[in-house]
Amino acid sequence: MNSPTAPDAAHPFETLTPDVVLDALESVGLRGDGRLTALSSYENRVYQVQLEDGAPVVAKFYRPDRWSDAQIQEEHDFAAELMAAEIPAVGPLVLNGQTLHRFQNFSFSVSPRRGGRPPELDDGEVLEWIGRFLARIHTVGARRPFVQRPALDVQTFAVEPMQWLLAHDCVPLDVQTLWSKRCQEAIDLIAARADMAGATGKNKTNSSGIRQLRLHGDCHPGNILWTPTDAAASAGPGPHFVDLDDARTGPAVQDLWMLLSGDRQQQTRQLGMLVDGYEQFREFDPMELALIEPLRTLRLIHYSAWLARRWSDPIFPVNFPWFGSSDYWKGQIQMLEDQIEAMSESPLIV
Repeated sequence: MNSPTAPDAAHPFETLTPDVVLDALESVGLRGDGRLTALSSYENRVYQVQLEDGAPVVAKFYRPDRWSDAQIQEEHDFAAELMAAEIPAVGPLVLNGQTLHRFQNFSFSVSPRRGGRPPELDDGEVLEWIGRFLARIHTVGARRPFVQRPALDVQTFAVEPMQWLLAHDCVPLDVQTLWSKRCQEAIDLIAARADMAGATGKNKTNSSGIRQLRLHGDCHPGNILWTPTDAAASAGPGPHFVDLDDARTGPAVQDLWMLLSGDRQQQTRQLGMLVDGYEQFREFDPMELALIEPLRTLRLIHYSAWLARRWSDPIFPVNFPWFGSSDYWKGQIQMLEDQIEAMSESPLIV
C-alpha cells in the first residue's frame, strides 16, 4: 500500500524506551525494579512493570495526537464512576491527586494489574453474568453525557474513513472502483436508517427513539478478563472490564454485539443469554437489535482506515503484513457484500 507517511519518518513511540517508561513511573512516585513486560496493545503502548515493593502495575502510554488530554480524562472519570458503583471496571490509580500524567511527549496512566482469562462465551452462565454487568455499566453511562468524547456515527466511522482511504491512495487501483461502490452502497443503507441518525454525543434519544448513552465502546472478549466463579471472593470472581480507551456515545447494543459469534442460531442463543442477564438490571430496547449488522459494517470500514492510518507505527507492518494487498481489499469487498445482504435480512430476535 502507499503509506501516507514517509518511510524514514520516526514514529513517536520509537522514543518510548524502557528507561523512559521507568523514568515516567518514577516521576509519579513509583519505582520499578527493572522488570518490564510489554502487553498486547496496538493503539497505545502498555507495560506491566514490577515495582520494587513487589506489586506489579500496568502503565499505559497513550498514542500521541489520538485523544486530547480532556478526552482521556473523561474516560478516566467514567471508569471512576463505574468503580464507585462497584462495577468491576479496571481504571487508573490516583497518583499525586490525578490519574493522567505527562512525561516528555507522552500522556500516561497507571492501573493496578488485574489477571484473568478470556470469557467462555459458549457458557450461558458467563454470558448472563456479563449481561448483568453491562446493564449496570449502561445505567451509570445514562446518568450524564460525554462532553469531550465523540459519538459512534456514520460520518466518523464510515464516510470519513472511506474518503481518507481514497484520498491517500490506500486502495489498489484494480479493486478501488468496486470497493468504493460496495462501501458507498453499505453507507447509504446505514445512513437511510432513522435509528442510525441523530447521534449528537448527548445522552438522549435519536429520531427513532433509541437512547444514546456513554458506552464501553469496544466490548469484545479481549477486553473482558474472567475470573472463575469458584475463585476466592478476594479474587473478584466473574468479569472485569478493561480498556475504556474507545468509550464513546452510542446505542446500548454496541456493547453487546461484539460478544456474538457463529451462525445465526448460535448468535441468537448467545444474545438471549446476554439480554436475560441485562434485563435483570435494565430494560433492553428490542429496537436496537436491528442495529447489529449496521454497527458491524461501520466497524468493518473503520478498521481498514485504522490500519492504514497507523502504518507508520513499526508494529503495524510486522503484525499485519497482509494489509493493503489486492487480496486484502478483495476480501473486504466480499465482506461488504455479505454485510449488505445481512442488513437486508430480518434482525436477530430474543
